[in-house]
Amino acid sequence: MIPRYSRPEMTAIWSPEAKFRIWFEIEAHACDAQADLGVIPPAAAAAVWERGAWDIARIDEIEREVKHDVIAFLTSLAENVGDEARFVHQGMTSSDVLDTCFNVQLARAADILIADLDGLLAVLKRRAEEHKYTLTIGRSHGIHAEPTTFGLKLAQAYAEFDRSRTRMITARDEIATCAISGAVGTFANIDPRIEAHVAEKMGLAVEPVSTQVIPRDRHAMFFATLGVVASSVERLATEVRHLQRTEVLEAEEYFSPGQKGSSAMPHKRNPVLTENLTGLARLVRGYALPAMENVALWHERDISHSSVERNIGPDATVTLDFALARLTAVMDKLVIYPETMQANLDRLGGLVNSQRVLLALTQAGLSREEAYALVQRHAMAVWQSGGQTGLMDLLLDDAAVTDRLDPAAVRAMFDMDYHTKHVDTIFARVFPD
Repeated sequence: MIPRYSRPEMTAIWSPEAKFRIWFEIEAHACDAQADLGVIPPAAAAAVWERGAWDIARIDEIEREVKHDVIAFLTSLAENVGDEARFVHQGMTSSDVLDTCFNVQLARAADILIADLDGLLAVLKRRAEEHKYTLTIGRSHGIHAEPTTFGLKLAQAYAEFDRSRTRMITARDEIATCAISGAVGTFANIDPRIEAHVAEKMGLAVEPVSTQVIPRDRHAMFFATLGVVASSVERLATEVRHLQRTEVLEAEEYFSPGQKGSSAMPHKRNPVLTENLTGLARLVRGYALPAMENVALWHERDISHSSVERNIGPDATVTLDFALARLTAVMDKLVIYPETMQANLDRLGGLVNSQRVLLALTQAGLSREEAYALVQRHAMAVWQSGGQTGLMDLLLDDAAVTDRLDPAAVRAMFDMDYHTKHVDTIFARVFPD
């Protein structure tokens, strides 16, 4: 991923230095287990740890000749270890190193993503509590529906990302497996106890059945999970973008001193961060499909998955890490305008209470069809007046309404507190502690 959309901690996981360090640890731990089983001399295992070193430029040089990255690494390692290096990689195949390393990297990346989600959840909870009772209009199809609160909007986002966190933990557990099983995964040339030892040392579980490669359904699930998390990022980002539209302007991204929104128009304050998040989410979702296509490998293995994973492993995790951090910053500093929310609530002359009147009329004896037609006739008049005529006034002037409903009861139906009476109940569900 390009530096513009990368953060150092996640990027470091995918660096050549980190990769070769993991490769070395896999090989060295395998040597320890081989020595414990009497397969290789204990002194050889000790020498690997003591003199184990490699040179990235030298690895690249060797790979240009041998056209094999693991062999190039082992050759560079042997140049430093010496004669004892002949005991390295005993009974192992390249996939034992590559697949185990990839899963270590994905597990470490998942740890960062889970921490990212923790940070986002903390911000969403704080802002939800802050605006628990801040009235705003709820919209369906982009059209005014009924009142809600801005705190409920944020509580919904919290619940969604809380589910994302649970999915990420599950995805991490599923991907964190180790295979040191040799050619076609039969352990013919390596004892299964070596795999168990390496798995323990690398913080992984043993892959129950590997076919020289770790089954790629695990990876498909992992990247699909990243895609779902990214979709939730986009959902919240899109909400902010809509709320920042000039005609709405109920909330907006923080606009810092000195920031400029347009090279041409000095007045512009554009939602560039959430637009950026929308684009990044598209990328992360896009990485899920090739991961799924990697599941169907030929027989016990092929390497059609390899080029895909060398790209999507770093790109998907780095991009989502950046996106979650950016979204957290956006929500932390999101500028919220309760006065505008109230003004938008009021702009349609009380139409947002139409359902409450409808229900009251049915309770008073009208059929639902009759009550709907009665309320809708007045509601359309309010629409046509642009909210200048109030729904309550039209209802109070209609004997078909006041013959069935006490005028004081009609006025009470326009009390906004009615719409917030269960906010505490919803919050208790989302934030049980």
